[in-house]
Amino acid sequence: MRDPYLLAAGLLTGLAIPASALPHLSIVLPESSRFLWDLKQGSQTIASTKIIKSVDLSLPELSGQAFQPLKSSQPIVSEKNVPSVPEFSSQGLPATTESSLNPSTQGAGLSLTSGNQLYYQRLAALKTGQIYTRVNSDNLQSLWESIKKRQLTYDDWKSLLALEARAIAQGQGANHLSILVGDSLSMWFPREKLPAGKLWLNQGISGDTSSGVLKRLGAFSATRPDVIYLMAGINDLRKGASDETILHNYRRIVRRLRQTHSKAQIIVQSILPTRLPKISNSRIRHLNIQLTVIAKQEGANYLNIYSWFTDIEGNLRPELTTDGLHLSQEGYDVWRTALQQIEYTLTQRE
Repeated sequence: MRDPYLLAAGLLTGLAIPASALPHLSIVLPESSRFLWDLKQGSQTIASTKIIKSVDLSLPELSGQAFQPLKSSQPIVSEKNVPSVPEFSSQGLPATTESSLNPSTQGAGLSLTSGNQLYYQRLAALKTGQIYTRVNSDNLQSLWESIKKRQLTYDDWKSLLALEARAIAQGQGANHLSILVGDSLSMWFPREKLPAGKLWLNQGISGDTSSGVLKRLGAFSATRPDVIYLMAGINDLRKGASDETILHNYRRIVRRLRQTHSKAQIIVQSILPTRLPKISNSRIRHLNIQLTVIAKQEGANYLNIYSWFTDIEGNLRPELTTDGLHLSQEGYDVWRTALQQIEYTLTQRE
């Protein structure tokens, strides 16, 4: 039977002004390329012995359909085809989802202060025939408030993300797509800060680990992304996982993504620093070095933004975080700057 979930694609708006006084951004390319790129904010880019005046990440060629601007259209998903809540199991949701760790404002009309609110807003967007990354939140407030609320589970979130991925897969058309994969840092990425001009699919779940991410990659296997941004591991560290386990999971994740999305650019993003005494930033730096190697060996790109977030003592800059771990609006502005450089470069390659 034909799946009923279709997506009405539309324009994303609002480019950001890059954050000022940022350290350099380096991107390590796969083994097939010999260059380490250092992108310095507001300065020329040096690649090997050549000076490139424009931003050039020299990513491998993309194949696939030519770029077509996103088009606005009426919702084409019938509300009766979207369940009030996805099926769920008794597995509990990680505690971080329910607390106000990062109260991102997802539009002028609706301020989100918990994972529950974000979940029901996204569910309400599906009921209108769209996904939350491109719908006006002002139109969703009365709808999400009318939904019967209950305690959410990890499987609720997995089901919701699968529904969103299914909608993208069915309604993407020739539009370009980028996917965020990870934990709460990705989940709370403000939709209005995502680079404009394409579709975005957010596959982040609060409290998730690298092993959890690995197990749910199949949820978006039918999509056709140009870029997949991966960031995970901080919850592994919080829960006592070994470096070997984290790195083994990362390698398996990248291999699976390369097999399933052979035409996509896989961007392994550095694990970000924290201000939590129980998590060693020196250990995070060591893991990031190993992730650089894994990315090169497995044919992915490595995006090093760790130093963009550190203060003089090597900790997460206090103005970029809400609680020592999760990012503030200013923190997401810094992250967005890196994404904009990559997205702009890929657009110029079309």
